[in-house]
Amino acid sequence: MNKQDFINEILDLELKMFQAVKTDQPAPCRDDPEGFRKMRTAQFQAWSTKTLASYFNDIKIAERENRNLMTLKYARMDNLISVLNKNAIIKKIVNIQVAWQKEIAKKYPQLIKRGRSIDSNDESFTTSFQTYLSCELETYSDLTLACLFKDIQNAQKRNENMTERIYEQMVKGLGYQSIQEAEKKLVEINRNIRRKYGHIITKTPG
Repeated sequence: MNKQDFINEILDLELKMFQAVKTDQPAPCRDDPEGFRKMRTAQFQAWSTKTLASYFNDIKIAERENRNLMTLKYARMDNLISVLNKNAIIKKIVNIQVAWQKEIAKKYPQLIKRGRSIDSNDESFTTSFQTYLSCELETYSDLTLACLFKDIQNAQKRNENMTERIYEQMVKGLGYQSIQEAEKKLVEINRNIRRKYGHIITKTPG
């Protein structure tokens, strides 16, 4: 299979697992399979074919063994189960990607502000990017982790921010021409909100 074939096959399997996750509260995102595909496609486009092939094998094995990787990821995020994989590569990948996330947050603050807080030190009621990534990586096999780490090292050699590539693909999936256009649009939206409601936002209580 070529790269896109692997992505399509992975998305079908992931979506099936994602929609089967049992939650205490309704999860509106599960009713948006197209949105799920766009977000995950953006991530997988940054991976090499070798990494995709390895992860495809992971998810096929999990399916045969009746293990839902999405359920495991979210259970880890909520500390409902113990660590799934203690491979040291996980921390290395997380550290690099958190640094990349902080780098693009300086370039595109409005865009990054729309997502998760970056690390566990941020004050937020939602799971941070750092925790989310770490818990997802724990569901990968050692081979997939090694392949992904190699992709990341190759990106570093090219002085390339893989996370920025992912966001570039993501915003294109949402209809923008570029990440710069998406950031500009968000800046304009915030400016219009301040112009219209600034007197309410800045008003001192009492």
